[in-house]
Amino acid sequence: MTPRLLLQVKPKLLAGAFLTTQGPVELAAVGVSISVFNLVSKVCNIPLLNVTTSFVAEDASEESSGVDDLTKFQESESTPLLSANRSQASKPRPVDISEEQKRFLPAISSALVLGIALGVGEAFILAFLAGPILNVMGVGVASPMHTPALEYLALRGLGAPAVVVALAIQGVFRGFKDTKTPLYASIAGSFVNVFLDPVLMFSLHLGVGGAAVATVVSEYFIASVLLWKLKQRVLLFPKRWEDLKFGRFLTSGGYLIGRTISLFAVFTLGTSMAARQGAIPMAAHQICVQIWLAVSLLSDSLALAGQAIIAGAFAKNDYKLVKEASIRVLQIGLGLGVVSGLALAIGMPTFTSVFTDDETVLFYVGLLIPFVVVTQPINALAFVFDGLHYGASDFEYAAVSMMAISVPSISVLLLFPNYWGISGVWAGLTTVMTLRMVAGFWRMKSTTGPWRFLNGETYETEDEL
Repeated sequence: MTPRLLLQVKPKLLAGAFLTTQGPVELAAVGVSISVFNLVSKVCNIPLLNVTTSFVAEDASEESSGVDDLTKFQESESTPLLSANRSQASKPRPVDISEEQKRFLPAISSALVLGIALGVGEAFILAFLAGPILNVMGVGVASPMHTPALEYLALRGLGAPAVVVALAIQGVFRGFKDTKTPLYASIAGSFVNVFLDPVLMFSLHLGVGGAAVATVVSEYFIASVLLWKLKQRVLLFPKRWEDLKFGRFLTSGGYLIGRTISLFAVFTLGTSMAARQGAIPMAAHQICVQIWLAVSLLSDSLALAGQAIIAGAFAKNDYKLVKEASIRVLQIGLGLGVVSGLALAIGMPTFTSVFTDDETVLFYVGLLIPFVVVTQPINALAFVFDGLHYGASDFEYAAVSMMAISVPSISVLLLFPNYWGISGVWAGLTTVMTLRMVAGFWRMKSTTGPWRFLNGETYETEDEL
């Protein structure tokens, strides 16, 4: 899994490197715009992704009746008459599946409908409220970052529907424990982005706007590929709209929306406080955040894999598998975090020169490298615990704990930058990730909620109740 994710991350980093040639002001402006886009879009996107993964994994496990859902999923892709083909050839030949033969899972259709609606709503918000949002972020009209930030954000908002739909479909594939298809689509989209960046930014002289357009095109490319692949395997929409089940999406998603708002409030405040330090510190902050988040994708992928396995195990009341899988992913996550931290400690001082050759920016980057390195094991465990919570459908605890964690984290972000500058911002980011890790440890150690089975108690799901 790790080598594949490295292939996914590398093109995105290269695409970001093109922006550094525009100068520190443009780089900082794009950093603010990306933070705003993430705040507006992922408030609903991340809950939809995680809820879809869990619900599809549960539905597939319940439908399989003892047959591994991944095997069944792959068999449905190859042929509807696999047993007959096995007697004819060792490897079944792909055939077209009629609409009547395709599987229908209400979670898939519900996720797609919600994704389309959310994407259109997000595009509307970014189109009309980009200016006021940037003002709140500390990038007002008088700021040199305002014009490029507004240009990038307005254009990037056009890709919001594609981003939401793609994430919903990724949740479907992950629920089926198929991580290859989303990965390959993301890799292809990343290379489309990297190819278009120099063409639009330099050949056509579109600058920051060209970078935004390249990203939007790649996002629609990824969504189209994923939608096409999914349509080959399952029914996208039911014959009767009454078959859709929005209730559990809205209930569980509501908890995660509250959680995501709290989390992104912390990170958006961090970006805002970094922007208030000036264009140079903000540029350094943006470089470190991109590396920080890119490496964290490795741990996040592990969390998603654990989520799908645990959701399926809970659906089958296989608590032994839940316990074994939870311990294993935590062990792997800790090891991955330590290795990532060591790799960054060795390579980051040299690697950051890919993003900029500005000596002042690199000086501030050097101040932040210790934070990026030390937090890797912490980030890894925090992400893994999130995956465990989602797999156990422990959405309420994930939301309430994050809301509680945001209070001390926001306090650090409001106070520390006044004394430590950009380092104070990263003290706040370290605080929120550390508390997320601690909250995950406490939930399992206390054996409460869905983890009561660790005390030998039988856990009943909502459906059983």
